[in-house]
Amino acid sequence: MQGTLDLLILKTISLEPKHGWAIAKRIQQVSGQILQVQQGSLYPALHRLEQQGWIRAKWAESETGREAKFYALTAAGRKQLEHETAHWKRLSGAINLIVEEA
Repeated sequence: MQGTLDLLILKTISLEPKHGWAIAKRIQQVSGQILQVQQGSLYPALHRLEQQGWIRAKWAESETGREAKFYALTAAGRKQLEHETAHWKRLSGAINLIVEEA
């Protein structure tokens, strides 16, 4: 659904900065291997979130010793995460009502 990837990214980096591959891997792990974010979707979303001021990027050494761009939430990003989470809860609750209707 539109906007779902933004929510997943913001939530994933809300605890600590992560590089792109680690973001995709974390989403996959937490979802029990159900959600797989492709690079063709992830990196444009990261760029868009950075342009909106919700995340910031910084080059640093990754766990493999290679340079990678790490993404962290900004203060505006924390507010957006709260907004996106509330919207998701309303939307998923409404969909659930329809799906579970007898």
